[in-house]
Amino acid sequence: MVSIFLSMLVFAFIGAVSPGPVNIIATGAGANFGFRQALPHVVGASVSYSLVVLTTGLALNMLLYWLPSLTEALKYLGGAFLLYIAVKVACSPVVTHAERALANPPSLLQGALAQGLNPKAWLVAMSGVSLFVSAQQPAWLYLLVFCSISLIVCLAGVGTWAAIGSLIARYLRSPMRMRVFNVLMALLLAVSVLSLFV
Repeated sequence: MVSIFLSMLVFAFIGAVSPGPVNIIATGAGANFGFRQALPHVVGASVSYSLVVLTTGLALNMLLYWLPSLTEALKYLGGAFLLYIAVKVACSPVVTHAERALANPPSLLQGALAQGLNPKAWLVAMSGVSLFVSAQQPAWLYLLVFCSISLIVCLAGVGTWAAIGSLIARYLRSPMRMRVFNVLMALLLAVSVLSLFV
């Protein structure tokens, strides 16, 4: 039992810290608004991911078995939303230190939506549930543990990306550097989304 929980932890850690749309948004939020202002995005994305794992464990595998076209629909819906976020990041005005108080960092709801519509999150959750929950008894206990591990590790993983963004903010003090950074983050987000369709 302990070995499977350790495997869950390693799996969740790799999924949480690997580059992806939510982590790219967290890095941008940390760089543009600071770590504290990025926390609602971090919490929203983390809670949303644990709900994705729960949903997957309870129903989605069965639903996708009967309606395989739903997988494609979710993929395109999530991809479109994340490309919209990429455009918003690329076109966002450069926020000076004085203007930061008036600007809006990503909210808890935006973090939750970004994760809930993130195709990577669903694919990782489905893989994790099939690896660590489906064949175990009692399945509900393993699902509960996997959801809890996923929440904690996601908070740490996405939070780390926001902290990295906050740390590099001092190097991005000039408007030109910040503009280049925002466009680079938007391009990385777009590439990470488009790579799911190739």
